[in-house]
Amino acid sequence: MKVVNAIAEILKREKVRFIIGYPVNPIIEAAAEADIRTIIVRQERVGLHMADAVSRLTSGEDIGVFVMQQGPGAENAFGGVAQAYSESVPILVMPAGYRRRLAHYYPNFNSTLNMKHITKWAEPVTMGEALPEVMRRAFWRLRNGRPGPVLVEVPLDVFSEEIDDDFEYIPSFGTRTAPEQTAVQEAAQVLAAAKSPVIYAGQGIHYARAWPELKALAERLNIPVSTSLEGKSAFPENHPLSLGSGGLAVPKAVHEFLHNADVIFGVGCSFALTGFGVKIPSGKTIIHSTLDPMDLNKDIPAQHVLCGDARLTLTALLDALDGCDCSAASARADIADDIKSVKDGWLEEWMPKLRNDDAPISPYRVIWELMHTVDVDNTIITHDAGSPRDQLSPFWQSTTPLSYIGWGKTTQLGYGLGLAMGAKLARPDALCINVWGDAAIGFTGMDFETAVRERIPILSILFNNFSMACELPIMQVATEKYRSTDISGNYADMAKAFGGYGERVTEPGDIKSAIERGIEATKRGEPALIEFITDQELQKSRY
Repeated sequence: MKVVNAIAEILKREKVRFIIGYPVNPIIEAAAEADIRTIIVRQERVGLHMADAVSRLTSGEDIGVFVMQQGPGAENAFGGVAQAYSESVPILVMPAGYRRRLAHYYPNFNSTLNMKHITKWAEPVTMGEALPEVMRRAFWRLRNGRPGPVLVEVPLDVFSEEIDDDFEYIPSFGTRTAPEQTAVQEAAQVLAAAKSPVIYAGQGIHYARAWPELKALAERLNIPVSTSLEGKSAFPENHPLSLGSGGLAVPKAVHEFLHNADVIFGVGCSFALTGFGVKIPSGKTIIHSTLDPMDLNKDIPAQHVLCGDARLTLTALLDALDGCDCSAASARADIADDIKSVKDGWLEEWMPKLRNDDAPISPYRVIWELMHTVDVDNTIITHDAGSPRDQLSPFWQSTTPLSYIGWGKTTQLGYGLGLAMGAKLARPDALCINVWGDAAIGFTGMDFETAVRERIPILSILFNNFSMACELPIMQVATEKYRSTDISGNYADMAKAFGGYGERVTEPGDIKSAIERGIEATKRGEPALIEFITDQELQKSRY
């Protein structure tokens, strides 16, 4: 058979369910012939975002795959690959490549060379007979170690080469590693003796599916739990021990309990210092559990390190606690009351915004109504960069695992639309929502048409304040002279023109009913975009 058909066969053996792509790449046609669902997007970055969500919503069990043409297709994909790399998401990227005699000189874009710093592994298929071993290496790296994108570049002249019909290919599998037992014992003793410990849980909890173990540890030692944005929904936020999730915008409970902690146990997290993560206060005893040893003592110095899979690590810690004096946990018997007091007081401070009756509409009012209208247990929500992320993340209460796709390390505008579409592919039974602004829709809004054409019924919540609001403090002089951040558009009409459901809302009293109509549209199989005309809200929950 031809190499391109062998690629499709290997993807089927690896149980790939979707090929997302932008023409022209022969893998698209071969996959369709092999009965793998193919989805064609309007631009490469959105397709990569969709593949990203497919991998995240299945904890990496289903690998999202994106394919594109050589040259400009690969160049346009660069940002989406970089985003997945920064967020540690395992996606397979398979660009076509220039013919081998043209692949290595200027000005031709060589994906293997140019993307090696934003992928976990990048390799070309130099000859047809090498395909099985190249794909074996690729999927092994996708399923093992720190998650991240892997790139396999296929030169155009290799696609048509012949390979034996009975080529040997054994599908990959995942392995897990556990920390040293002595390190576990030491960490367990420190955690058991702590007076005011806090658990900070990251995305590694999701990949390890360690949700029950995290909950068991928190309850056994009466430890409050905070999560990173990527780890949000790893711990139920309606649980009495939940502090919420922190990013650039931080709920008061997260801020106070972290600053008052004597021991912080980071599990499944990198503690990476970015402009969009919780700042871990200094002077604390740090226990750091992560899969990747490169994270350890990189940004935050740790006194105790546990290198391994989050689920194995938490299981080992729970076992080690049997030999520890856990009386300090009993002294925290009323910790849930303390958490509730802080959270209730903070929420009361924000109620004027969350229930604001003024027009233009407060985006906080939309978030509040949305959370109290949908079935939260069966909803997957994500956000875009800037204000939508910082307004949504502190207040949205995630109750079930993998119900929130959090991100923020490189903050590409327009990311949320593709994430919601990919989530709907992975979880067709769930209501999948993206919350974005009128700046973000300018980047990726054309792919709402993809949702219509490909029958992916998401609910898109758009905040339209006719301005790049986050730029106002910096650009106020320029805007007075040039109006440089004033933008416009009727995006509800755009959604309708594409064949989806669109509705514009200007009055606070209409928010709930509009959301309900949007949900009903998704149940009919229509993507829905509800456009809320909002004020230029700049205040964020920061501490």
